[in-house]
Amino acid sequence: MFPTVREVLALGPVRHGSPRLVAGEDGVDRPVRWVHVAEVPDIAALLRGGELVLSTGIGLPADDAALRRFIDELADVGVAGLMVELGRRYTGSVPRAMADAATRRGLPLVELRRATPFVPITEAVHALVIDAQLTELRATEEIHQRFTELSVEGAEPAEVLRQAAALAGCPVVLENLARQVLAYDAAGESPQALLDGWEQHSRRVRPPGRTGYDADAGWLVTMVGARGQDWGRLLLRWPGAGFDAAGGSPPTRLVILVERAASALALGRLIRRDVEGLERQIHRTLLTALLDHTGSLDEVQLRARALGLTLERRHLIGVMVRNRVDDPSAEHGPQVAQARLRDLAEAVGQALRETKLTALTSAVDDQAVGALLVLADPAAEESALSAFAAALRRIRLIGAGPAAVNGAVTGSSPPVIIAAGSGVAGLPEARRSLLEARQVADAARRDRRDLPVFRLPHVGLAGLLHLLRDEPRLQTFVERELGPLLAYDARHPREQLLETLRAYLEQGRNKSAAATAAHLSRPAFYDRLARIGRVLGADLDSVAACLSLHVALLALDAVRDN
Repeated sequence: MFPTVREVLALGPVRHGSPRLVAGEDGVDRPVRWVHVAEVPDIAALLRGGELVLSTGIGLPADDAALRRFIDELADVGVAGLMVELGRRYTGSVPRAMADAATRRGLPLVELRRATPFVPITEAVHALVIDAQLTELRATEEIHQRFTELSVEGAEPAEVLRQAAALAGCPVVLENLARQVLAYDAAGESPQALLDGWEQHSRRVRPPGRTGYDADAGWLVTMVGARGQDWGRLLLRWPGAGFDAAGGSPPTRLVILVERAASALALGRLIRRDVEGLERQIHRTLLTALLDHTGSLDEVQLRARALGLTLERRHLIGVMVRNRVDDPSAEHGPQVAQARLRDLAEAVGQALRETKLTALTSAVDDQAVGALLVLADPAAEESALSAFAAALRRIRLIGAGPAAVNGAVTGSSPPVIIAAGSGVAGLPEARRSLLEARQVADAARRDRRDLPVFRLPHVGLAGLLHLLRDEPRLQTFVERELGPLLAYDARHPREQLLETLRAYLEQGRNKSAAATAAHLSRPAFYDRLARIGRVLGADLDSVAACLSLHVALLALDAVRDN
């Protein structure tokens, strides 16, 4: 930190001149960047701001208007102060016009009432300036070293902000682009006072450029991001003490500090994202190897152990999570569907972390996220599945998975199906559990029951038909039972007799309830039933005929979901 005018007045060579502050008392804490001796009135054009100007006054103008103009020009360029030695030009005191102008502009004006060599003053002040510059250089070096270490370590945001606040001695806040606080360090101040009404306060902080200082708000701000994408802002509160008088900006070391801290935050986020992405790739590779029977079990076991997952002598449960068949994201195209799948995978991972469950987990196809739960105790199977399902549903409920494409939120999280296979005693049986979970999840897509976890007994006949969906004989049965009706609907798309038949069978052949479910009047519904009977050549009052048609409908759903 550069010496201030107040500190310069306390130096021995200055005290030797018996200094007296004539004007600008409020500016005595301005930093002095350099000392300049001037005896001409147009010296302001040669200054850059922050200088302490020394003069005997012998070259200054004689009239009051020119003296006022001289003071105004010095104030305009931001000099730290003006010292005038009495005796050569002015005796007793500086001219009244000069003192009044300095008072008006808040410019410190000092009289040296005793003859004083200027060389000792300049030497003493410049020694302090050089010491300040060395101190600044050392501080900058420490900043670079500290944040390089944090970057290499991939430090969490809280640690980066703690170090930044400690080095700056000021509160530091990290926010996202929505002005929500992600992390902060109050530097010993009241967190409540710092964060109260933060969003509104933050929106009033508008610095120039990517890194800039908002003097009105008192915050030094820099953008945080990487690869051309900003994701937040880092703000350091610097309320004004010690500013450069010319530019009103914080010390260079603080600008460097916030920029290095922002770089460490951005790099840390990239590291965590890349590590997470690599882990997910490995998880997917292992799950795919188990599902598709590619790769040896020994290799899967070895690679899992390298990830910290012990699969030997453990109870394993295959789990599949997928959106229901009426997922509205399908209307928005593949980008939204992919975003929802990523959201679902993140929600599954978060639910596993919250419940402290160990698992291999990854998206296994375009629709589902799989997990292989690893339990030490088989007796914990039901409690583990219940805890996982509750956590996942809670995460989805509070909006952990709205899909955003090109920055737009497309809607809330759609309902999900959580399906689990049978628990198995070791890795050789893990594929069976995963395949069973996938089959149960697929079969349950049209099931309207809100079960926490679907298991094989829950899907019953639908599950069996789903397993047989690729069987040609089942497809032949569907065609024999429903083919004429499907052909009729193709020719008369407005009638949709197949859905009328579905409503009738799902309502247990209760015609009144089925008419209500189909949103038709009873006469219209009865007329459609009669037409269905004629098209199929079937007696819809026959239990056997309706049972066969109902099985065919379930089989048709299984085939279509393939």
